[in-house]
Parts: sequence; C-alpha cells; structure tokens
Amino acid sequence: MQIQVRINEEGTLRNQRYPFTDRFTLISELLQNARRAGATEIEINYDAASHILRVTDNGCGIADFQKLLSFNESGWNAATCAEERPFGVGFSKCLYATSRCIVASGRQSVDFDTSAALAKAPIDVMQIAEADAITGTRIELHGVDLPDLAARIETLCLGFPVPVLFNGKALQRRFAEAHLATMPSPMGTVHLTGTRDGKHSHHTMVFLQGFCVLNTGYSMLGTFNVVHLDSRQFMARLPDRDKLIDQDMQHKRIEAELKEGWRRILEVAKTQLPADRFVGIYYPAMRAWGHIDLLNDLDVLPRELFDAIVGYPIQDDASHRDYVKSVTAAPTREAIESGAVTIVDLDWLGDDNAARWMLARARDHLVFDWSGLHADHWAQRHVRYLEEEAVEVEALCEQTRTVLEGRWIWPTVILCEAVRIKVGSETVEIADAGVYHGDTLYIPTGETSGEPVRQASSFTDENDQFLENDLDADRDALADLIGRLRSVDPVQTLDSLLQELGLGSYPLLHGKSFHVSVGMGPAPGHSIELVG
Repeated sequence: MQIQVRINEEGTLRNQRYPFTDRFTLISELLQNARRAGATEIEINYDAASHILRVTDNGCGIADFQKLLSFNESGWNAATCAEERPFGVGFSKCLYATSRCIVASGRQSVDFDTSAALAKAPIDVMQIAEADAITGTRIELHGVDLPDLAARIETLCLGFPVPVLFNGKALQRRFAEAHLATMPSPMGTVHLTGTRDGKHSHHTMVFLQGFCVLNTGYSMLGTFNVVHLDSRQFMARLPDRDKLIDQDMQHKRIEAELKEGWRRILEVAKTQLPADRFVGIYYPAMRAWGHIDLLNDLDVLPRELFDAIVGYPIQDDASHRDYVKSVTAAPTREAIESGAVTIVDLDWLGDDNAARWMLARARDHLVFDWSGLHADHWAQRHVRYLEEEAVEVEALCEQTRTVLEGRWIWPTVILCEAVRIKVGSETVEIADAGVYHGDTLYIPTGETSGEPVRQASSFTDENDQFLENDLDADRDALADLIGRLRSVDPVQTLDSLLQELGLGSYPLLHGKSFHVSVGMGPAPGHSIELVG
C-alpha cells in the first residue's frame, strides 16, 4: 500500500475564505496587483450605500484572464517573480469578499457571480469594442462591505509607491520613498528621523512592497523612522502579508541596521560641527542608539548628565523631585579635573542616604549620571560615588531629644544647634535644615517648618497611594513639637500642651484651679494639686 499527498479541491476552495484575517486585505491585494502591472496611477472608488468597489489602474493590463482564477499561480513575468516572489492568491480574495465581479482590460472583460465561479462554473471572456477598450485594468466588485474604508485607506497607503486616488482625492502617502530623504542600506532603503536636528525616534514603520509589515510605535502620532525592505531578502506571512516571516529575528536585524545608520550619520556630523554643537544636538541620539563612545575624545560634556541640588531633598515616590534641576551648561573638563567642580553619584533619596544628599547640597556638588557616558570616558575617573563612602551624623550642642508620635512615622527627634555630617573624608555642618539618619531626625536651630518628616518617609502606602493627610499631620506635629521644645516662655509651652488635651470637654474640671510642678532631671515627672 502506498499513500501520497492529495488536495481536495472542493475543500480547498471552500476553506480559502477563512485564512484572511483583515477585510481590508482585499484593497491591498488589488493595489499590489496594479503596482506589479506597472501602473503609475491607481484610482479607487467606493460607494458605501451600494457596496460597490471599483479599482482602476493604467498598468500593462491582463493578457490571460485565466490567471485571475488560477489559485497559487501568479501569472507574473520571470523578473517580477524573481524580485517579489508573488504567491498567486491575491485575486482570490475578491471571490470571497464579493457577490459579483466585473473585470475589464484591453479589449476583454468578464462578468461573473463569485459563488458560481467557486463552484467552478465556466465563465465566458467577452470581447470589447475597440472604441471602448480599457487602458490598464478596471475591476468592479459588488457586495463589498467596507464601511470604514474612508477612514482606513490613508493609513493603508502610507508607504505605497504609486499615487492613489480615493473617491477622487489624492492620498498623501507620507511614508512613500519618493516623499522621504532616504539612504541605502543592506536591507533596503532607510529614512532616519532627526538626522539634522537630533530629534531622534525609536518608533519605526517598516514597509515591504509598499505595505506596512511592522510598526514599533503605539499610534500614528509623532515622528517615525521608515524602512522600505528589499523584497528579495524579506517575505511577508501569508495570506494577509501584514507581518514578516521570522518577525522577531528580522526585527533585531532591522534595529541593528538602524543603529548602524545612525553611526554613519553621527560620525559625519562629528567632523562637520564644533564639539559643543555636536554634543548639544546629537547627544540624546547617541545615547538612545548606543554610540556614546563618540564622546570619549571630546572635552565637552552633555549638560543632560548633570543636576544641581536646588531644594531640600525629600523622599518622593512620584518622581517629581523638585529639589534637583538640570544645569544650564555642563562643567568644563578643566573645572572637573582641577577639583573646582565635584561630580557625585547618588541614588534617589531613600531611607538611608539623606545625609549624603545634604552634604552634597551643602557643598554644591553636581549629581552626575555616569551611566550616560562610555566606561572609557575621561570623566569617569573623576566621579565620586557617595553611596559607597561611610557616613557619620552628629548633633552639635544637643539640647533635648524625644519621640515624634506621628500619624505615619515615629522617629527620634534630637534638637541641637547644628548637625555635623561626615561622608568619607569630607565634613559639613548644617544649621538651617533638618537631617534624617538612622531613624532619627536631627533638628538644628534654623529648622522650624516640620519639613524634615519628608526625609523620613515618602508617605506612600503599599498600594502606591500618596497619604497627603498623614504628611500634613506629621509635618504639623513636628513643627509644633519643635516650637514647644524650643520655647523660652514656660506659660506658652504649658498652654500649648494643654490645648491639645481639650480640657474643656471634661465637665468635672470646669471652674477648677490647679497647681502644677514639673520636676528636674533627664526624665522629670510632675505633680498636680487642686487649689481651693
């Protein structure tokens, strides 16, 4: 017994309607056929009310009408087959998407019911009078349901190389090769956005034979790189041809070619522009496309790498971080190498590095993003990594200490004249702002606002909800505690404490007078006596 592959023609014809996943593939297939026929203009007309679609082109026309209904047989010449490898299934979409099909080309035409054609009924090819001969091809389809065609056609033809009119209006085709500044590439032709002004993009639209097969952007807004692939090297997936075969692998190849294209652009720009202009314009593109090594032999640094500490450092999970600001100009190489400017690496403020931030703020150090430079760049030798240096915090002339019984935080509070911070071998004394370190808030004489609680916590819960009310309560509690502990008027201090108790809500105490005595020592008690 022997077996062999066989094809059930009836089953094949019946099931061929299901592979296409997009109804608009009908349009792209008709456009593709017109392009391959050498058309220099294609006109599409669609009447949504009557469901009639008409596509007319001025190409070479149809020599053999049998090819229209021969599945998997393209009918194109040898050059086209070698260049584009057509599948021969394009026109079959018409048979499943329409009820009646009329095709005219040269002096021949056919008019048939598609269900009859799929049943393999013979179809007569009719002759057209010479005066009515059609230049190119005209296809008229009845019963076509494309209600959104007017909204989709512009996007469908974005990169199509042949001018297209839809209901009498020319489509823009803004990503067609003829409308872009392109450069050759081993994979086809490439348009890179931002090559003149540095405003690069990682969003890319990739076209094969005029239709998009890959879009790495999330919408049609913004700028795009555009790639038109060489059809001899790439193939699209049947039947819709909207994705590349081995797309993951091909995507990596495309990205590598775009990266190499940017390398060539940057190398030329580096030779043509002054160093400061080259860095100012192209640094974001260099970093985005992995070419920061081009900075290694330049004295100029990108200002994007430097932040000045301009406010009080706080924990901020919302990433607002208003306490830092980008510098208007990067420090010079001479200033860095001479030590006139210190560049430091710091993690964003958290539970254990507020003291490091406060020292950097007091010394006017610049926070530096060292990862934005190549490992061999000269500036890397001058970065000070504060997170790796030991830190010590000391209260100078301690006055008192207690615990802040806050709503969200309960740190120890030490009031003092100043706070001494030592990081590595560098020391500063701070008298105008609080410092949080080791679950302790150090409060020097110049701090009265209560803001140091924001160094102790971001006031964000486990659900990433910002606890604004708790922040306000704890900030006010600290300010009030500082005020009481620093008070020099004993009556005002006691009055402030009693107000919190709300004594007026206790009827038993109404009209009563008391004599209160407060003891001495590190943990003084008190005594109270009813007077009269």
